[in-house]
Amino acid sequence: MPAENLTRDEARERAALLAVDLYDVTLDVTTGPTTFASTTVVRFTATEGASTFIDLVAPTVRSVTLNGRDLDPAEVFADSRIRLDGLAAQNELRVEADCAYTHTGEGLHRFVDPVDDQVYLYSQFEVADSRRVFAVFEQPDLKATFTFTVTAPEHWTVVSNSPTPDPVPVADDSAPVASAVWSFAPTPVLSSYVTAVVAGPYHRESGELTSSDGRTVPLGVLCRRSLAEHLDTDAILDITRAGFAFFEERFDRPYPFAKYDQLFVPEFNAGAMENAGAVTFRESYVFRSKVPEATVERRAVTILHELAHMWFGDLVTMRWWDDLWLNESFAEYASTLATAEATRWTTAWTTFSSLEKSWAYRQDQLPSTHPIVADIRDLADVEVNFDGITYAKGASVLRQLVAWVGTEQFFAGVRRYFAQHAYGNTTLRDLLVELEAASGRDLSAWSGLWLEQAGVTLLRPEITTDDDGVVTGFAVLQEAPDEHPVLRPHRLAIGGYDVVQDGGTTRLERTVRVELDVDGARTEVPDLVGRPRPALVLVNDDDLAYAKIRLDPQSLATATAHLGSFTASLPRTLVWAAAWDMTRDGELPGRDFVELVLANIAHETDSSVVLVLLRQLATTLELYVADEHRLAASAAAADRVWELAQAAPAGSDAQLQLVKAFSGRATTAEQVDVVARLHAGDVVLPGLTIDTDLRWELLTALVAGGRADAAAIEDAIAADPTATGQRAAAAARAAIPTAEAKAAAWASMVEDDALPNALLETSIGGFTFVHDRELLLPYVDRYFDSLEHVWTTRGNDMGQDIVQGLYPSDLAAHPDVDVLARTDAWLDGLGDRLPGLRRLVVENRDGVRRALAAQECDRTQG
Repeated sequence: MPAENLTRDEARERAALLAVDLYDVTLDVTTGPTTFASTTVVRFTATEGASTFIDLVAPTVRSVTLNGRDLDPAEVFADSRIRLDGLAAQNELRVEADCAYTHTGEGLHRFVDPVDDQVYLYSQFEVADSRRVFAVFEQPDLKATFTFTVTAPEHWTVVSNSPTPDPVPVADDSAPVASAVWSFAPTPVLSSYVTAVVAGPYHRESGELTSSDGRTVPLGVLCRRSLAEHLDTDAILDITRAGFAFFEERFDRPYPFAKYDQLFVPEFNAGAMENAGAVTFRESYVFRSKVPEATVERRAVTILHELAHMWFGDLVTMRWWDDLWLNESFAEYASTLATAEATRWTTAWTTFSSLEKSWAYRQDQLPSTHPIVADIRDLADVEVNFDGITYAKGASVLRQLVAWVGTEQFFAGVRRYFAQHAYGNTTLRDLLVELEAASGRDLSAWSGLWLEQAGVTLLRPEITTDDDGVVTGFAVLQEAPDEHPVLRPHRLAIGGYDVVQDGGTTRLERTVRVELDVDGARTEVPDLVGRPRPALVLVNDDDLAYAKIRLDPQSLATATAHLGSFTASLPRTLVWAAAWDMTRDGELPGRDFVELVLANIAHETDSSVVLVLLRQLATTLELYVADEHRLAASAAAADRVWELAQAAPAGSDAQLQLVKAFSGRATTAEQVDVVARLHAGDVVLPGLTIDTDLRWELLTALVAGGRADAAAIEDAIAADPTATGQRAAAAARAAIPTAEAKAAAWASMVEDDALPNALLETSIGGFTFVHDRELLLPYVDRYFDSLEHVWTTRGNDMGQDIVQGLYPSDLAAHPDVDVLARTDAWLDGLGDRLPGLRRLVVENRDGVRRALAAQECDRTQG
């Protein structure tokens, strides 16, 4: 067992032995740049005479005192555990340690701002990293109250879960920097992974709102000082206030904490983290340059996602990580619902369908797919389980459940759930009990099929007509994959669309809609019999169900000819999704999908859909077009994208996204010339500003194309010496198309562990940004040779970044390397060791298998 692992069985045994009352945690972050002082006092009850352990990851444990008895750290501390023998009924444990700052985004992360050399700290504790900051029984069902006391430089801001108190200066004339002590009030009962400490010279802007129970809730928005000019606090607080009102009404329960701070912190791995009353966000959500509207909407959804967690996750928490989906799926569903109904992004379900569901469908077709309620045996399992099943499929299935039981009944059950389990821990069954009571439905069979079985089914229409085009038979056929042969019940709508001419304008309008339950392999739809056959039939119209869909040949032809003519965004997105699934499944040639995108993307009105389509276009050109046609198809596609960018409305979101896509796909000499002229200002598109971040993207494209060198990168970083500039420069350096530059980038990413997480992330993107794939050939064997060392020595997030980001997918069809065979040989050598690592490599392998099948379809049918 890895030294920092914890199994589910161990957690159950420990929870049966003890209950925790409180933690009193004292931290001193003035002791130096590598470690900080941590003192923890824990009071807990236990089975008298029992033995257990408390978790701690620290380079030095100075003292351990249990019920007044001094324990020798050398004897009781090993790996990540302090052994506790001879427990009393009532216990007090005191642990003094020196804990280490990280540069991986886990535990207590330390960052030095390159602009002004100011130090910023923030904590990130999920899944099991509060033990890197204080001694703790690290499992979600051992909740307690937490009191934090922090000594820090006097000019800093310190934030935790409780409201920030006035600091008390420390009287020490000999100290190099004046310090102070912040003594926070005890928190409500919480799981340790949602506690937080954030400290540094953060810039703070404040507001407030009135909760449904009449309390005034203070609001704070914080970021680094060097980013303060870009912080759009009013927009952030507008979304926050809308979310508070929406959730308090739907949940019939006031916000459960004393204040609500939102902190944008540097080098953050995830999008955000739901620390109770002190949510941390990825710093890229502070927009210093113009970003696509899709990114602005994504920030709104993320803000609401974390706010939903205050109830579903922080107030009521899963007992063990098997039910992580109870937190994440609910927050994902609730945040999309709130975005659609309480903000200006009223088409949020279109975004969800395009972005989130496509993620879920992809994850659910991998060999590693799992039920929404996953079998989480230990911490190593959960680390790789923050995936499209836990988030996007779970949210999709919750939406299906709402359609199944009714909206009012669903939220009535949720209200009962909060009332019954506030400040406690739950399992799936606890939620189902309340939903059953509110809806009158037995959900055990539904749960068994939807939550406890893996895989996605496929729905297709079977339509027969007479000579006059009248429907004589209509059925929905449901197919399940061989690996997961489970057919499921669906509550869905079937829409019929016809082409309507109106004064020279062509529209695809819905002319019929039937809502019904679909179950089993075949479901007859008598309500559509006897009607004229619509030009396009859309199974799962309104996207209520979770299932892949296919279009019958006539509907596919209509969609291809009139895709831009839909009067609503969601049905068009469902057609896009069907075409994408067919491409990935090797049923539609990759070049046909490329043509479909290029012919219709100009009609797309939803920024998030444009973003997804451009990503899918890039994936298709890189992986799904037959290798012998790839270069020509890529060059032609880039030319067309540039034409579309020039034709896009001045200053529009589409213009910005198309320019970004063109710069990333420019490979011919003529195309790189255009990028160079854009970068130099010699080509000007009306309404397009070449701002700081876009300038970096253009420069990186020039570097990859051999038109800019290391000196140009150094000039750019001199003009933009910010943390964002440092990340962009790392990407650009890794993109230099020479063997020497690739070797240097590889060494910094894989062989040396000094690179911070944020620079690793962008370096991987630059390393794989190549026009000549021969540059990557030397790294196939080096990748596989390094995997076990990387996985066992890096933090989880950085390990996953390397394993997934550097896998040689782009060499799938290269004649000099058999990526599948090389992967299989490595997997055979690994055996059953390191299951998390094995899962990621198996997923990578499946991507190559799918790519080769899609390329064969493109080769033979394109």
